[in-house]
Amino acid sequence: MIKQRTLKQTVSAVGIGLHSGRKVRLVLRPAPPDTGIVFRRVDVTPAVDLPCRPEAVNDTRMATTLNEGKIIVSTIEHLMSALNGLAIDNVFVEVDAPEVPIMDGSGATYVYLIRSAGILEQNASRRFARVKKTVEVRDGDKWARLEPHNGMVLDFTIAFGHPAIDSTAQHAVVDLGRETYERAVSRARTFGFVTEVEMLRAMGLGKGGTLENVIVMDEFRVLNVGGLRSDDEFVKHKILDAMGDLYVLGHPLLARYVAYKSGHALNNRLLRALLADPSSWELTEVQAAEQPLKVDDAGLEQAGAAL
Repeated sequence: MIKQRTLKQTVSAVGIGLHSGRKVRLVLRPAPPDTGIVFRRVDVTPAVDLPCRPEAVNDTRMATTLNEGKIIVSTIEHLMSALNGLAIDNVFVEVDAPEVPIMDGSGATYVYLIRSAGILEQNASRRFARVKKTVEVRDGDKWARLEPHNGMVLDFTIAFGHPAIDSTAQHAVVDLGRETYERAVSRARTFGFVTEVEMLRAMGLGKGGTLENVIVMDEFRVLNVGGLRSDDEFVKHKILDAMGDLYVLGHPLLARYVAYKSGHALNNRLLRALLADPSSWELTEVQAAEQPLKVDDAGLEQAGAAL
């Protein structure tokens, strides 16, 4: 069987919240089997746990936000994407602010933190959410769907009508059974437009955005020194976001995700639509020989010990 995984040890980092602009201390702690991904606000007394589940996402303005009553943790998608991509099932995520730090705007820093902590297999079977029939949601010309597939493939198309984006790849497909998250997805950064700055600030968002953590564009070009990391960085970042949004389900998916101009809101609606139809999916275990996720785990401890 494919086993659940957590971290070998605790690891921490300090960064800035993209939307709040606040300094945030992030701590990732190992967790027992079947814990899932649990965010914990340690700056409130008593500390509040926010387990990941689709119905706990009630704000998707420019980010995915969990809430437990009035307590929130925002901008979780990049960290969730890295946890998904590295097949981490169980971890406590502590933050001392209402937002996860943005780091460099991609998933790469989180991959580094996870690798620094080390990955530990646990004595419990990993359970996958296998999609049995197609589920689709739409919002105008935007749509996203999950199709049955024995693995995990993400197929995304963007259409922004902006010169700097239109000159790059508009479509990308990532088959996580054939290529790793680290190489194919993790380094793609979030992006935004100078024209959006005033609007975001009026909404109380984007206060921590800089050229160090966001690809910024004026009306015609990318303003960041060095430009893009790859020709498909824009569309790959949408795939990165989708991997984080979908992992809020609490289980890795066996499915083909196909989307056109989708975002955090549609991705969450897609999960809710899946859960609303019990006949559309099932929880299943997968044998090790059928591993649906290619992960480069050189040096992974095969102890299989439960925490």
